[in-house]
Amino acid sequence: MPHVEIQCYPGRTEEQKQLCAEKVADAIAETMGCNISSVSIAIKEIDQADWKEKVWDKQIVPDEKYLYKKPGYSCE
Repeated sequence: MPHVEIQCYPGRTEEQKQLCAEKVADAIAETMGCNISSVSIAIKEIDQADWKEKVWDKQIVPDEKYLYKKPGYSCE
């Protein structure tokens, strides 16, 4: 605990994804008071053409009440 999944458009390098995962893991461990070894991070690339169907409609909209940071865009 905890596990975080980041979904984004393709195009970042492996180095960028690794750095992102490290920074997110550090922030989680610090703010939630857990060991860094307890944090896991997954990064999944989703094509822009599939974003609404795979992410917006299936994860963002149904889980809106759980979002502590809501997106500043709409897929409507």
